[in-house]
Amino acid sequence: MAVTLTPIPGLPMVTPRDDLAELLISACEKNSLIPAAGDVLVVAQKIVSKAEGRYVDLATVQPSPQAQELAAAVCKDARLVEVILRESRRVVRARPGVLIVEHRLGFIMANAGVDRSNVDPAVAREPVLLLPVDPDRSAEMLLARLSTRFGAGLGVIITDSWGRPWRHGTAGVALGVAGIPALMDLRGRPDLFGHELRVTQTAFADEIACAASLLMGQADEGRPAVLVRGLSWSGAPSPAAALIRPQEEDLFR
Repeated sequence: MAVTLTPIPGLPMVTPRDDLAELLISACEKNSLIPAAGDVLVVAQKIVSKAEGRYVDLATVQPSPQAQELAAAVCKDARLVEVILRESRRVVRARPGVLIVEHRLGFIMANAGVDRSNVDPAVAREPVLLLPVDPDRSAEMLLARLSTRFGAGLGVIITDSWGRPWRHGTAGVALGVAGIPALMDLRGRPDLFGHELRVTQTAFADEIACAASLLMGQADEGRPAVLVRGLSWSGAPSPAAALIRPQEEDLFR
């Protein structure tokens, strides 16, 4: 199996209320990168959030007493901490310079995904960008448009880059998934020596997201969409929400 990953050039700066699906379709067609059955389009969370208008202007935010107290402990802007708390279920860990929370969607992550990097300063006085309201739904909507244009059998992943416990550096993860199994269950299959796999599940969408982020980059590369070709998978499509470990299985809370 040979897998190829190709950045899709020519995407403009995305602004609120842009038709992101049409921008992606147009860029694919202009560059003769026509998605086919079995292909997966990986799209950066930033451009999805921008198209959905997920901006908050810190200049309009009034921090609560809780946000002010926490901001003093983590040495962050109290207005930013207020936005983070609004996007969170609970604070997991806090120390100077670090604020790890459980996002309202169940993700354990830094700053609830609230970000200032690669955010157009023209959209507000002090803009920050939030995650999409429902990344799986966003992926489904993009897939519907792409499938109408290019045919069935495609997959879409909305990806972000997170830090990880016990390891330095960020890595790509799947926030939203449509058309493919986010999690592939290999339990019951044999290994090379005939032993039955008992616990193995593969974070299929995360692995694809991580590979695509090698090309997307983290700074000024300007490559927010990657077409992945040559993959194979089994199992029914499942959303990125399937990757979140339930609380009753979490041994580290």
